[in-house]
Amino acid sequence: MPLLETLGAKLWRIAFAALAVAAVGNVATAQDANWPSRPIHFIVPFPAGSSSDTVARIVANKLGERLGQTLVVENRAGASGAIGNEAVAHATPDGYTLGLANASVTLAPSIMAKPTYDPSKDFSPIAMIGESPFALGLYPGLPAHSVAELIALAKTKSSPLTFASAGPATLANLAGVLFAKLANIELTPVAYRGTSLEVLDVIEGRVDMQFGTIPPTLQLIRQGKIRAIAVTGAQRNAALPDVPTLAESGLAGYEASLWQALVAPSGLAASIVTRLNSEVNAIVREPETVDALAKVGVEAMPGTPQVLATRIAVDINKWHEVIVGAGIKPQ
Repeated sequence: MPLLETLGAKLWRIAFAALAVAAVGNVATAQDANWPSRPIHFIVPFPAGSSSDTVARIVANKLGERLGQTLVVENRAGASGAIGNEAVAHATPDGYTLGLANASVTLAPSIMAKPTYDPSKDFSPIAMIGESPFALGLYPGLPAHSVAELIALAKTKSSPLTFASAGPATLANLAGVLFAKLANIELTPVAYRGTSLEVLDVIEGRVDMQFGTIPPTLQLIRQGKIRAIAVTGAQRNAALPDVPTLAESGLAGYEASLWQALVAPSGLAASIVTRLNSEVNAIVREPETVDALAKVGVEAMPGTPQVLATRIAVDINKWHEVIVGAGIKPQ
């Protein structure tokens, strides 16, 4: 009899546990069905007014309308985006914290001495928004009007040409490092704290070139104050249709794009991921959105969560090789 009682007790406990799990599942399902029932926090890891912030707000306004809730944009800038990215990675995966991730998020495993998040594990990829290349812009007084001429000039100089850099932990810097590697030339990075100072020194010739984001340099390029000889994307950019890619210019396989995407903390319910992906893709396909993104040099790129996950994984490996090959030490 004691044995029967023990078995009965065990069976009861198993049944009770199963009921408890089912109840939790039902609650979660109900919560997912009611999502969103309050405002959503949208963390942007860069300052207000930056290119990434502009992209985030274009999407946030429309996404809030489609979801019937306000998306509260929070700029948590610092440490080349690491502060904001960490906040998203460590948030509760309940659908009420989203984040704007750009390509620089993939540098964390290689550039941070003690990474505070893992971009391949700590985010739920939701949807790509778009991507923008850098423009390889030269000081107009430099005697080079093409990539081939620039490479030839670099090989004849007694000292390396210089390029403006926002620091080793930035994608713009790595775009320059990758260019130097594939062109088999030496370039010296010059550190700057802001794009405005960087641009001014390119115009004045205190630094030879920059790998600059398109929005803050586009008007200067059109005015002839900076000479754009190539873009770093896989395809030409609509804002600079006459400027060839670096791959077109002889550096086969070169690509360095600053993509922007929507992510959430890892573990977000599949139903919410699906809903968000559908809404973002619809927004990104709207002609109004396409035009708004194009004005800041971003090409709209709708796609699945799997496409974004793959891009993150590919870029982690790609930039790790560039960082290690250049001898850049984690900070």
